Amino acid sequence: MGVTEYFELEAHDTDVGTETIAGVTTFLAMSYIILVNPFILANAIDVPGYDLVPTVQMIAIATILASAVAIFVMAFYANRPFGLAPGMGLNAFFAFTVVLGMGVPWQTALAAVFVEGVIFIAITAIGAREAIIRLFPEPVKFAVGAGIGIFLLFIGLQEMAIVTADPATMVALGPIAQSPAALIALAGLLLTLMLWARGVTGAIILGIVATTAMGWLAYLANLAAPAEILPEALLNEETGELSFAVVTSPQYDITPLVGAFVEGLRDVDPVTFALVVFTFFFVDFFDTAGTLIGVSQFGGFLDEEGNLPEMDKPLMADAVGTTFGAMVGTSTVTTYIESSTGVEEGGRTGLTALVVGVLFLVSLVAIPLIAMIPAYASFIALVVVGIIMLQGVLDIDWHDPAWAVSGGLTITVMPLTYSIANGLAAGIIAYPLIKAATGDFEDVSPGQWVIAAALVGYFYVYTSGMLG
Repeated sequence: MGVTEYFELEAHDTDVGTETIAGVTTFLAMSYIILVNPFILANAIDVPGYDLVPTVQMIAIATILASAVAIFVMAFYANRPFGLAPGMGLNAFFAFTVVLGMGVPWQTALAAVFVEGVIFIAITAIGAREAIIRLFPEPVKFAVGAGIGIFLLFIGLQEMAIVTADPATMVALGPIAQSPAALIALAGLLLTLMLWARGVTGAIILGIVATTAMGWLAYLANLAAPAEILPEALLNEETGELSFAVVTSPQYDITPLVGAFVEGLRDVDPVTFALVVFTFFFVDFFDTAGTLIGVSQFGGFLDEEGNLPEMDKPLMADAVGTTFGAMVGTSTVTTYIESSTGVEEGGRTGLTALVVGVLFLVSLVAIPLIAMIPAYASFIALVVVGIIMLQGVLDIDWHDPAWAVSGGLTITVMPLTYSIANGLAAGIIAYPLIKAATGDFEDVSPGQWVIAAALVGYFYVYTSGMLG
């Protein structure tokens, strides 16, 4: 059986070339995680006998392997064009809240991720996970895409230094004219949007490559200091000059991380461990659900009721990835909102995911090339796709109070709390309450009341300080 037949390309009105471009696009949009995740987790993972750089390299290898395993399950089992990797936000929770904040050993935190993954595999196998997601109110399902779009915009503009923190107004326009990186990023963003508007195939890839080239040309022409426009991973911390030490002599032996979760299962405090597992579970559950629904809506994969057919298959990919990731030394693996970039380029099948997975493995030997892409260049993809995904608001019935409140909260709470999960939860809680207020009790199923009540409990735990 050939590639075309296996991935059913004709049935999805696509071809090998389109799927390949989509896969490369998604990979470029996700590739930052190969550098970002290790540096976040290295704050918490202290491997005896190894200093920061070897530890970062080991976690980078674990990140790549966990991502590849999950993506291959997505490609061959689910036949969906979604990329997976250790989740942003979940890795910060792992490092700064669980390990550094609560004082839980990093091995125990990995054990909690492992247990979460096993639970996910079990409930996905019996269809319970898909059944729960099918209970999501319709306005929430249709609002997810726009919410993720604004979230992507917010993240991208921050990383490009176009939007910055402000003590008086929380956020403000950054000092763009004073920042070479922001100026290059803005120029690259405008170029990418123009290419996209003209329907140029691979517009996002071309935009990222062009922006990277602009950054390096500015450095070579001495228009800006290296620290202002080049990736931090390539700069010597003491001199600020180019240094490839972090990638030229990589630490490929990850045995100090592999199996560390087993040690973490010993002498655990049952209450604390259960609380950590519970939090990982909830956040990952709704992050993944929101991402799958949002990207699927954008790609036209949802049915008339707003459900993703055979959702249990892509859900199994992140469950397997999370379990394997904990075994090799990284935090929770989840479906990436950056998958939208590949869908925008025409990716419709598992072949797109296969390309992403292969490129992750290739990055094991091509890390220097990936490291040469400045963060501000890769985040252009998020801004472009974020703008495109705003079209999701057209699917919401804004004249219906329950739809307006539920959909509106889903869209706005995501970026304002920096969490897809929180946005979903807010919309799910609001829907039955507004329906009850308008007397439409029959429109709310018992399961929706149960989920809403469970999420109220989650918000209480999350905001009560019980997590440290």
